[in-house]
Amino acid sequence: MKPNVIQTNKAPSAIGPYSQAISSGPFIFVSGQLGLDPKTGEMISEELPDQAKQSLENMLNIVNAGKGDISHIVSVDVFLTDMNNFSVFNEIYQAYFKDHKPARAVVGVNQLPKGALIEIKCLAITGT
Repeated sequence: MKPNVIQTNKAPSAIGPYSQAISSGPFIFVSGQLGLDPKTGEMISEELPDQAKQSLENMLNIVNAGKGDISHIVSVDVFLTDMNNFSVFNEIYQAYFKDHKPARAVVGVNQLPKGALIEIKCLAITGT
């Protein structure tokens, strides 16, 4: 079975040699998403809440392009440059993932591309 590239203009283009996502069988592997505006490719803001919301929107738009939706997400990995923002992020995350609670990891990191404060990636299953 050959993997399929998932690409949507509702999320920023990859900033390196990778795809927004790859689907293989029933799985959608979404690459890490920063808080980049899909139209400009620039960081949405220098504030964590704005970057977190945009990162989640980018991730969800890619999952949708792969024929899934938020209920199809099975695992989420989050990278924060400041773990003091953990509770702020949790509030934002909970607004998106109300009743559906995928497996999740939140990891503190030293740096992220483009000076981002957060990066989010996920694994989902297709809705078809």
